[in-house]
Amino acid sequence: MTATAAYQVSHLDALEAESIFVMREVVAEMERPVLLFSGGKDSIVMLRLAQKAFAPANIPFPVMHVDTGHNFPEVLEYRDQRVAELGLQLIVASVPEALTKGLVRESADGMRNRIQTPVLLDAVEKHRFDALFGGARRDEEKARAKERMFSFRDEFGQWDPKNQRPELWALYNGRHHPGESIRVFPLSNWTELDVWHYIARERIPLPSIYYAHQREVIERDGMLYAVNEFFRGRAGEQPFKAQVRYRTVGDASCTAAVRSDADTVEKVIEEVAATRITERGATRGDDRVSEAAMEDRKREGYF
Repeated sequence: MTATAAYQVSHLDALEAESIFVMREVVAEMERPVLLFSGGKDSIVMLRLAQKAFAPANIPFPVMHVDTGHNFPEVLEYRDQRVAELGLQLIVASVPEALTKGLVRESADGMRNRIQTPVLLDAVEKHRFDALFGGARRDEEKARAKERMFSFRDEFGQWDPKNQRPELWALYNGRHHPGESIRVFPLSNWTELDVWHYIARERIPLPSIYYAHQREVIERDGMLYAVNEFFRGRAGEQPFKAQVRYRTVGDASCTAAVRSDADTVEKVIEEVAATRITERGATRGDDRVSEAAMEDRKREGYF
């Protein structure tokens, strides 16, 4: 083996190193970072990266879940278990509490993704967070493909896609005034397939809904929604049992499953490698409100 070959790193190793570098830069530059943790696979991978970035010390920032109240119970159970295992501080920004206080109003369609934004911004102001780690990746959705690794937000939490900072030679500008913040996306350059390969390599446990299982569903607009307290059928819609899994985890009121027999991480990798539809395109009803649904929400302060 030549000396050059001995120093070669794999694609996953390079992605991991970049993400760890970004996390360390944030902790070095910013005063009060927080990691947005939903119990979804991307935020789970970010937790593993944070463990590696700061080992043997504990993760030096809290995690925050913007809780809409429309959660899959498997995901909430996983969230609490993982937080307890790592001894993390969990901050819950609650949409139901915000509804009770009158901070937000229930949307007409019953989906709460849009009204998460004021709740998130209120929590950022309350805890004075100046950097928020998010699990967004550029391959997920076209608005997310526009964002930099360090995404600047003004004092109102708003994002201007036409006014972003250059990131030449992996130099990240975290300069900001009081009240302003930075959204940081360590997984920007990862793909869905990269995430699953990393989960397999690191043997990271996930909520059970990411793997194939039997569930009662309703087909609507070509997508399979689980029947639950937050999603009920309309007139003429008949629930039926199907073998499904979830590619992404969001509100139970707007996140659909896909037909699948992939009940192991190896089978999921094979399935993801063969698909030609992005995970959000295949499973998120809230992104179908308009062509620019995600970008509109991000301009308002959505993560």
